[in-house]
Amino acid sequence: MRYVTRRPDGGTAIAVAARFVVVATLVAVFGLLTVPATPGHASPVPTDHCPHKVSTPPAVDESEVPKPGDTVPTPLPVHSPTIGGDRLAHCGMATSSPAPQLAAMAPAGWLIADLDSGKVLAAKDAHGRYRPASTIKVLLALVALDELDLEKTVSVTAEDYSTEGDSCGTGPRGHYTNRQLLTGLVMVSGNDCASALARELGGTEATLTKMNDKAKSLQAYDTRAASPSGLDAPGMSTSAYDLALIFRAAMRNETFRELIALPTYRFPGYPRDPSIPGDKDHPSYLMQTSCSLLLNGYPGMLGGKTGFTDDARKTFVGAAQRDGRRVVIVQMYGLNTKTSNDYWDQAKLMFDHGFATSESDAVGTLVEPANSATEQTTTVAADPENAAHRTTSGTNESGNWSKRVLIGLVAALIAVLLAAAGLSINKR
Repeated sequence: MRYVTRRPDGGTAIAVAARFVVVATLVAVFGLLTVPATPGHASPVPTDHCPHKVSTPPAVDESEVPKPGDTVPTPLPVHSPTIGGDRLAHCGMATSSPAPQLAAMAPAGWLIADLDSGKVLAAKDAHGRYRPASTIKVLLALVALDELDLEKTVSVTAEDYSTEGDSCGTGPRGHYTNRQLLTGLVMVSGNDCASALARELGGTEATLTKMNDKAKSLQAYDTRAASPSGLDAPGMSTSAYDLALIFRAAMRNETFRELIALPTYRFPGYPRDPSIPGDKDHPSYLMQTSCSLLLNGYPGMLGGKTGFTDDARKTFVGAAQRDGRRVVIVQMYGLNTKTSNDYWDQAKLMFDHGFATSESDAVGTLVEPANSATEQTTTVAADPENAAHRTTSGTNESGNWSKRVLIGLVAALIAVLLAAAGLSINKR
């Protein structure tokens, strides 16, 4: 469609001015000038006022309602000084240079870092608390790799293959090695595999303790695993920064690197159930990774872990290699639909930015595990009231609000002047 500009007559000038007043009012009330829009993409989630410094976003369902008799977990303490550097303490976007393509992305929290040096190249709300969904399976994989005999064969139970959510396709009387279960865990996010591995690790509660201890050892202090699979549960929490720490640690394990890089894998079947009339053997099948960038041959893709729940929205952590460098990216609280190309388009933008950014322009650092770290940290009690008023510039939200109101009032004054001019033209 071609647009033609015309000089307005008096009546048109009044109409234009009236529209301008409406727009100016919207700007003053909602601060729309501060929210960039990208056609075809979901709008970015504003975080400058630190809404998730202490707690995750409000739940949209009842998956985190405690069971009768259970208590609601208190928020994890906020660490001071901030792990990774002062620039990561702020909740807005931290980059070494303007990056409008990143500012327009949907995820509320995200991070780009050099996987080997640990230099954080760009981030947004790096320590904001969000739900991990199935990306927490990387933490479970780390624990399993530490403790389990991968060649041991185990039997699955009805509790395993009846678990809610994504499944590898285990079934009654099926037998699988821990390696096969671990492969299904990281490739297709099998909750049935997570359940079976947790039982091998001593049960759900013991596994969660081990996962949370592992997180602390990595200095991932925003993280609390509340379910082995990543299904939403009371107290579940992580951050973009923490997921980068966890994935970086996992990529130092040769077995994990092999499994996360598999685009396809033939997963075992299970025998027919004679108690079910007409049931037949369930043969093995060719399993495909849930990481679209790996499956579709994105250049240099090393692998990644996806996640989605209604409360967590879309999450992702993954790494790629280019020209001798490896970059890790994290997306938290992104799109609220499970199927969308925006998810992967934005991941490509993040990788491109990471490879184009020098380590000398870093805005922070991925720290080493606590047992090898020299950095000393302390904890402070969670303070939702104060945290909610911190911004990237060190000023509070009321200052930004005042600026928006002022912009709106100036725009409204201009509109009134235009309206007066229109009336004058109409009288001639």
